[in-house]
Formats: sequence, C-alpha cells, structure tokens
Amino acid sequence: MPQGLILVPIQCDDNMYSEDSVFGAIAELEGAVSDRKLQPFGLRTSKLFKEDIRSRSVTVAGNATQASSTATTHENVLEWVKQDKRRMLHVVYRVGDMDRTIKFYTECLGMKLLRKRDIPEERYTNAFLGYGPEDSHFVIELTYNYGVDKYDIGSGFGHFGIAVEDVSKTVDLIKAKGGKVSREPGPVKGGNTVIAFIEDPDGYKFELLERGPTPEPLCQVMLRVGDLDRAIEFYEKAYGMELLRKKDNPEYKYTIAMLGYGPEDKNAVMELTYNYGVTEYDKGNAYAQIAIGTDDVYKTAEAVKLCGGKVTREPGPLPGINTKITACLDPDGWKTVFVDNIDFLKELE
Repeated sequence: MPQGLILVPIQCDDNMYSEDSVFGAIAELEGAVSDRKLQPFGLRTSKLFKEDIRSRSVTVAGNATQASSTATTHENVLEWVKQDKRRMLHVVYRVGDMDRTIKFYTECLGMKLLRKRDIPEERYTNAFLGYGPEDSHFVIELTYNYGVDKYDIGSGFGHFGIAVEDVSKTVDLIKAKGGKVSREPGPVKGGNTVIAFIEDPDGYKFELLERGPTPEPLCQVMLRVGDLDRAIEFYEKAYGMELLRKKDNPEYKYTIAMLGYGPEDKNAVMELTYNYGVTEYDKGNAYAQIAIGTDDVYKTAEAVKLCGGKVTREPGPLPGINTKITACLDPDGWKTVFVDNIDFLKELE
C-alpha cells in the first residue's frame, strides 16, 4: 500500500441505499481528504479523489431514488386497478357443431343469438349468445373450428351458472328437447337454494340456480384452482375483483370463493373452487378464456406482471381491427383477455 494512503471504513446497515447514509459516508471520506491524510499524493490527486467520491455518491443516491420511485409507481398501478372501470364481457369456448349448440341454447336455455361471424381465411366461426346486448351483459362466445367436431373439456373447468325463476320448469323443458339432466332439481348441499345441473351437446355443464328476476341471468363461470388463497389474492390485486364470499365445505372436502365486480345477484362472477389436496388439473382444449373490459390495457398488463401473472400477449392493437387487448394467465394457468372499453364498443357498432 502506498505510504500515506488512508482507508476510511464506511458503516453499512439496512438503510445503506438512502441518500442520508450515502452522503454521510461521503462527508467522512472528504474529511479525511481535507485534513491532508492524502497529502503525500499531492493536491491534484486529492481533488480528483474528492470528485470521484462525489460522482459515486450521486450515482448511488440516484439509484436509491429511482428504486423508491419505482416502488411508488408500482403502488400507483395497483391502486389504479381498483379504480379501473372493469366488467366481465364474455366467456369463450369451443364447440363441435355450431348450429346444434345455438339451437340448444336458444330453445332450451332461452338465450338470444346476438351475432355470428364467419372467418373463412382463418377457418373458424364465432357466435355470440346471451340474455341481453353485449354492451351491458355478460355473454357467451362460441368458436367452431372447421373440421373439428370434438374437444376435451378436462377436469379443471367446472360449469357455467344460469339464474332462472323456476328450476323445475326449466329442467322439464330441457328434458322435452332431449337435453341431459345430470342433477335433478333440489336444494344445494348444505343450503336452501334450489339448483339443478344440465349438460349441453358438447358436455359443458350448466348449473341452474333458482332466483328472482335478475339483470344478469348468465351469472357464473366456475373454475378449479390449486391454491385458493393465492388465486383470491391474484384476482383481487391484478384483476381488481372483490371477494364477495368464501365458503368452506369440510364435509364434502372443498372450498369456494365468489369474486366479481359487483353483487352476484346482479353481475356475472367467477366461482373458484379448491378441492382438498388437489393442486393441479387437466385443462383440456375446449374452454378458452374470459374477456374483461378495461380503460387501459397497458397498465393492466403491468399490474398482472407485478402480481406474478404471466402476460402471453403484450398490450397493443389487434391487426386489422385496431382493438387494443392484452392476454395473460393466472397462477393456475387460466387465460384472461383484457379488452379496451372504448375499442370494444366501437366493435359493436
């Protein structure tokens, strides 16, 4: 070591990247320089050493400030999610015979065919069905891929929910039309709500729930998850949903959580189900995704990433129609597409 060079130790603690601690240490070093402990190297060396110290201090302090600013930005994004105008738009899944499914949904379930479009260059057809206009109701988007007449629903998808005023009458109608009833009308286990389960021609299950008049008859999408608390936290923070209720059923070894953007008697909700001890499910290739409206797909994608979700399509406009979207996966691998609210309304014009 050259004679006369003094090494001044700097005490570091958990706040080592704060501006106060950085500049305090710098002052200590500069004091060592000022009292001529570096004199053997000459004034020019001392001056350069001081300048280098000051430059390094600015860099470190700048990094600390940037980290603090980034944390604040992240907090702002997650807070924005809570204020975003979000609504469940539609659920997308694949069917093997479009005309057969449309006939069943309109005649047996009382839905209306809202629109239909054929995309021959992409070899698929879409049909939108529901109980009211797409700009105000949650609807179904069916997809038929040319030449594919069967899909695997898997074990992860549960059912769709439809609220009806009289479950027994609805079941009788479905039977008369040749529909399959997999659970006869009766009170739900451990409760009083009258329900029944039916299956459409492709094997998708629908739970019929007896309720009074409601503005949103298509009321549930049930998916199974491997960690319910993890899923709830993600849907609350990344998707901005509210936990409406949670119920444990130890007798039947499952727990459910209802999440959505408003009361479940007036809005479509997600029903997430955890079966004791089951952490993974086969998702098949039939069920596709839900679509949710948002005011900003870019902030939405950022929030999803911050909450541990995977963005599978970076935010931006779709080729040809310019509707801005982003697509992502939740921690269980269920897909959601977020659609710009204004662009979505333009599509419907």
